[in-house]
Formats: sequence, C-alpha cells, structure tokens
Amino acid sequence: MTGTASMIASLSGVVAEVADDGGELVLEVGGVGYRVLVTPLALRELDLPPAGPSPGDELRLHIHHVVREDAQVLYGFATSDQRRVFGELIGAHGVGPALALAILSVHTPDELRVVVASGDAASLRGVPGVGAKTAARLLVDLATRLGEPTTPPRVVGDGGARSADVRSEVRDALEELGYRQEEIRTVLSDLPEEGDTSDLLRTALQRLAVA
Repeated sequence: MTGTASMIASLSGVVAEVADDGGELVLEVGGVGYRVLVTPLALRELDLPPAGPSPGDELRLHIHHVVREDAQVLYGFATSDQRRVFGELIGAHGVGPALALAILSVHTPDELRVVVASGDAASLRGVPGVGAKTAARLLVDLATRLGEPTTPPRVVGDGGARSADVRSEVRDALEELGYRQEEIRTVLSDLPEEGDTSDLLRTALQRLAVA
C-alpha cells in the first residue's frame, strides 16, 4: 500500500536524541518524543552550529507524515518548500522516500527546478541511486509539478542555434542516457522542427517513456 500524508504539518520542540549519522533525531514535543528523519540540507538551513543539532536545541520542523500499513514515518524539513518538493518527488513514478531524501540532500528545491526546467539529466544522475532511466523519467514526471525556478534555467542550444545543432544535442543527451540508436532515430524523426534543446529533449523523453 502506498503511503499517504497525514495532517501533521509541523513540530516545534526540543531535541532529545540525535543519531550518529545526523540523519535522524528525536524531537520532544509536550512530553512526547517524535522520531524524525531529516536531510543534511534541512539541517544546514536550520541555523544550527556546524556540528549540527544537539540534545537541548529547540527546533521547528516542517513535517511530511507518511502512514503505511507497517509503519508511520515522519520526515522533517527546514522549509515548507522542501516539504512540498519532497511530496512531489515521492509522487513521481518509482521514487520512494529514501530516494527523494537523497535528491534533496544534493539539490535544493530551486536547484531541482532549474535541473528539471533545463532538462539537465546529468545533474540528476549525480544523486546516488539515480540512474539514466530514472533521471529521464523524473525530467518528464516533474516537468509541471515543481513550479518555476527563481533562477532562470540554462537552456542548452539557446541563442539562435540551428535546428540541426539542437537535434544533435538532443541525440547526444539521449545517447548519454543509455537509449539505443534505433530508439533515438525513431523519436528524433517525430520531433517538431522548431524548439530549443530542453523542450525537444523533454518531448523525446515523454515519447520514449510510453513507447
């Protein structure tokens, strides 16, 4: 059964315990200790000492509470935007909480928006556990779900590049993602004549995903 988010949105309390790797802590709220999984990114943005949280620190965490048949898990974030993007990630095909946390340990929410908007599969593959096919699928799944980045994306092939140059860049990107030459030739033949590299790459990935 797929987890669903509960109504717990945030917790404010005192740190009672911290795991050795810093990825889990117990936050005591009103005499109840809540075990919360956190990312290094969240901890960096909580204005904590360089060593991270310690017992006795007061924290407020934005919470994504997943209820499953076999467990209830709290995921803590420094901002509501981190929590929202985490929810979008675990809603994508093939992405569980562990992989979503790994992605948010490497990319801030806005960095991830830029990655998706620019079709930067290589940056996604830099996340442990994200292979070529997963990166390609995420570019498609997240294209309309994360919102616009506050930093304009780098558009490969922008600035008046010729159509042939753009298609060559799309071909190179698909080869790097591991697609076969036959698949690439077929999808390239169906692409629109006009468009920048990021748009055409996203269209190609969408068509390959359903092929």
